[in-house]
Amino acid sequence: MSKIQRALISVSDKRGVIELGKELAAMGVEILSTGGTAKALRDGGVSVKDVSEHTGFPEMMDGRLKTLHPKVHGGLLGRRDNPSDLEDMKKHGIEPIDIVVVNLYPFEATVAKPDVTFEDAIENIDIGGPTMLRSSAKNHRDVAVVVDPDDYEGIIKELKDSGGTLSYQRRFGLALKVFEHTSKYDTAIASYLKGQSGRVAG
Repeated sequence: MSKIQRALISVSDKRGVIELGKELAAMGVEILSTGGTAKALRDGGVSVKDVSEHTGFPEMMDGRLKTLHPKVHGGLLGRRDNPSDLEDMKKHGIEPIDIVVVNLYPFEATVAKPDVTFEDAIENIDIGGPTMLRSSAKNHRDVAVVVDPDDYEGIIKELKDSGGTLSYQRRFGLALKVFEHTSKYDTAIASYLKGQSGRVAG
């Protein structure tokens, strides 16, 4: 893995995210972010570039559409040792994203509330987050993907010790954790919807 130069951070659980942002910024990493995460980082003194500025495309639909863009997913999926991928990235102005820090809308916590409405539950089904996680995990050879705030400390230490890179062993373990996490997330959604199926009008 090359030295990490660009990060995308978009989290619902903001534990430790300001400290992580500060450490990455101190290493010279450019930080892309969205919505409430961008605000939290800025309020914490971290310089941030909005994803909408990076893509040239605004957030819309009450935040439903933010990160589903080729300049995001091309930056995650592009293989750094594949000449065709690199040519496509150059041709379309797609810059690589080297580390993704994402955790998802709190679906399970939302549907556990006794007064939750079906509409609230649906709005808490994260789309962009799992897509970024899966794109990054698929390309873990070139991209580090972090879904668990408890991993921040170890990642920061390794980045400092290595001069800004993460080992393949670390990236593989993080990718595995992502697929375990998104599988559990999808199972929770399916279970909730199955429980609602008798109440849905045709």
